[in-house]
Amino acid sequence: MMSFLDELKDLGVDTDGGLKRLNGNEKLYTRLFGSFLKTLNANAVDPDFDCSNYQDIIEKAHTIKGTAGNLSITPLYESYTEILGLLRSDKPNEAKAVLEKTLPVQADIVRCIEKNMA
Repeated sequence: MMSFLDELKDLGVDTDGGLKRLNGNEKLYTRLFGSFLKTLNANAVDPDFDCSNYQDIIEKAHTIKGTAGNLSITPLYESYTEILGLLRSDKPNEAKAVLEKTLPVQADIVRCIEKNMA
């Protein structure tokens, strides 16, 4: 049976990098994924956001990017970095396209975390 960290690794999470950042404290690292879910739920970005006013989307995407980066959730970190760049360059439609590609990956990671946190 695969461990939680192995499952995350299969989804593109750099668990080695994340653990290294926490001096190898696997218990803490694992627990922080629960906090990540709370952050994600509180800052969920809807792909149908308003293209004329997306300042709140920038803030939410920035929060998710930071948390994903801290835990080395590489696919989400890279996607939200790209989304932020596009929004800050006033390209909301391009940002939406990246977000739509990101959400299924994000959903897989969330399912993995939820399954292992239960």
